[in-house]
Amino acid sequence: MGKKKKEVIEKPVIKISVRNLVEFMLRSGDIDDSSSHRDQTLAMREGARIHKKIQKSMGASYRSEYPLKFKVTYDDYDLIIEGRADGIMAERTPALVDEIKGVYRDVEKMEAPDEVHLAQARCYAFMLLTERKLKDIEVQMTYVDLDTEAIRYFNETYRAEEIEDWFYKLVSAYKRWSDYEFYESRIVRESIRTLSFPFEMREGQKRLMNSVYRAITDEKLLFSQAPTGSGKTISTIYPGVKAMGEKKISKIFYLTAKTVTRTVAKDTFSLLNNRGYKGRTVEITAKDTICPLEKRECNPRSCIYAKGHFDRINDALYDYLYRYTLFDRETVLKGAEEYTVCPFEFSLDLCSFSDAIVCDYNYVFDPNVYLKRFFAEGGRGDYLFLVDEAHNLLDRGRSMYSETVSKEAVLSAKRWAKTVSKSLTKSLERINKLMLELKKQCTDYMILGEMDELFFAIENAAIGFNRLFEKVPNIDPPEDVLEFYFSLRNFVSLFDDVSKGYKIYTDFDREGGFRLHLFCVDPSAMLQRRFDSGRAGVLFSATLLPIRYYIDLLCCEENPYTLYVDSPFPPENRTILIGRDVTSRYKKRNSDEYRKYAKYIKIITGGRKGNYMVFFPSYSFLSAVYDEYEISEDEELIKQDRNMREEERVSFLSAFEEKNDKTLIAFCVMGGIFSEGIDLTEDRLIGAIVVGTGLPQVSTETQIISSFFEERGDNGFSYAFLYPGMNKVMQAAGRVIRTMDDRGVIALLDDRFTESTYKNTFPREWSDHTVVTQEKTFDAVKSFWDK
Repeated sequence: MGKKKKEVIEKPVIKISVRNLVEFMLRSGDIDDSSSHRDQTLAMREGARIHKKIQKSMGASYRSEYPLKFKVTYDDYDLIIEGRADGIMAERTPALVDEIKGVYRDVEKMEAPDEVHLAQARCYAFMLLTERKLKDIEVQMTYVDLDTEAIRYFNETYRAEEIEDWFYKLVSAYKRWSDYEFYESRIVRESIRTLSFPFEMREGQKRLMNSVYRAITDEKLLFSQAPTGSGKTISTIYPGVKAMGEKKISKIFYLTAKTVTRTVAKDTFSLLNNRGYKGRTVEITAKDTICPLEKRECNPRSCIYAKGHFDRINDALYDYLYRYTLFDRETVLKGAEEYTVCPFEFSLDLCSFSDAIVCDYNYVFDPNVYLKRFFAEGGRGDYLFLVDEAHNLLDRGRSMYSETVSKEAVLSAKRWAKTVSKSLTKSLERINKLMLELKKQCTDYMILGEMDELFFAIENAAIGFNRLFEKVPNIDPPEDVLEFYFSLRNFVSLFDDVSKGYKIYTDFDREGGFRLHLFCVDPSAMLQRRFDSGRAGVLFSATLLPIRYYIDLLCCEENPYTLYVDSPFPPENRTILIGRDVTSRYKKRNSDEYRKYAKYIKIITGGRKGNYMVFFPSYSFLSAVYDEYEISEDEELIKQDRNMREEERVSFLSAFEEKNDKTLIAFCVMGGIFSEGIDLTEDRLIGAIVVGTGLPQVSTETQIISSFFEERGDNGFSYAFLYPGMNKVMQAAGRVIRTMDDRGVIALLDDRFTESTYKNTFPREWSDHTVVTQEKTFDAVKSFWDK
């Protein structure tokens, strides 16, 4: 018999790119937003063009985008540093490594290359020198003025021992971070191995957890309809954490549309920490919200946290990563104060070393806000995306991937540009002229076909702004001009990705202003691109019906997994009434109809003293019924107003917390701030009355949506009106039953709820509804409460 082969155990590997290594280790100085107006995307587009042009001009011996890597061996793991050099010339003596940087500045006035740029080139030089066993190597920094295409070279030759010494010092300084990543991840995985589910598991939770784990294993998207109160948050986070312990995923992104759901997710991770889980979780709070200053000004002249931020940030990071596991807003602010660093930037850096990130949709999906450290390179990570309240992602997606340019804003920007730049003024005049031609052709709204000429004019103006901000970094344009510039650059960025999901059209605003819209009707392709950057995604909501509608518009994946979780709550805890003798149809709205609704509300709330919410399709409808309602001595009536301030919202909801001798009736608007994301459990809310079907008003946008889907062979009315409206209805109705102890009345008041078109959108749990008239309503309500 031959000798038994010795089993080879592969050593664990930690990888980092050359760029990330040098940018992280060599950053220093201040945060300064005086140059933040510049658009890196536009600069990258121009830079990529210049890169290719220079690379092509360098001859046959010049090898472009040359891949290089180096392995540093430690006792327990290997560190692999890798990247691509812009160009090398390995056959010449000495061999040369070229790093090309496109900038909007006068390169002739540069005295030396940027330290971080040079460090990147030195890393590549060390790797090439080691790969080819060279004695020396030349580093060339090539700077190109993107405006004039003037080129400035900085060249330096290094001996092998000289660049080796520099490189190993850099890697040695990074070792505490690679040690952290390796040893802490091992501790986290061990804590996950013994982590048990923190509650008694219900059948619906078990099915959801199994489906989430299967989606992760199979690298799929999962769409799940699961009622409020069914334990969706823990049932999606827990299997994600367990999968992380098995190295199936490396990071969880818990994505929300509202602060309240972010709080629930954060509390769930904290609960797991308290039960032994060692993973770290970061909550990202919006920059303006978390800023300690009264007015955010991110520059060293105005902000002590910005001045010297990069000199202190790595020490703050290292300290806090070992001190805490949950980095919520309060903890981040504490660290920012202790180390005098920007709290927002502190939270972003914590993300790189944490296991879970709880944040708004924007930080993953929005092309202007997404976390570039994870998604900018276009690669793929082992990420799990948990999308809470996923029904909100459709409208948010449309908003993220759409843009509008106003002709009036063009003229305003042109007036300002005349004082600072002739070339920018000329670009804006071109846009104005082309938009004026379109305006003459437009009566109500007009769908455009080709618009290449106008797009190029918009792109030239955006580049013109960018060049101006680069060359005059302290220039301070008016707020409206700055907003216009942001809209231009966003238009250019989105136009590159225009697909069949878009419609380009012109229309007029209420004041007669002419506008050009890049409207993303179907955001599925754009959203799918981000889902493709991770391993798996779970989209879940209490109102994800009909599920095929959301699958069509939120992803492009073939046959994603789906799951319907039945309500865990006893059906006898609530009654669902449909009032068939009233209607909110626009043509039938009149005083008589408003009085009928007022009487319905009086009858339903008269069944038992308590707190009720009444949801209306609009503020005008709300006001009309409010005026008709006759308030009794044993009732208190409050109503939602437009643009309520934060303290007014808090006061409104506090009325439900107080012990009240009267019946509280709150008039609210469907789809508003009180129709979803609030928890009024037990006797704090015992009834939700929904007035009307919630259909969106007919507008240019809804007409375009309807036509778009009709052209595609779908039901335009359903996609533009029915499904969005019924989602609002289900959200409003879902305020009542949220725990096992809740009891209450759900009333749907509109004759259309008796039609099959609308009933087919109901969740399964509504199959036991009762159709009533005004005369029979009191008996139905009394019968329920008497039970």
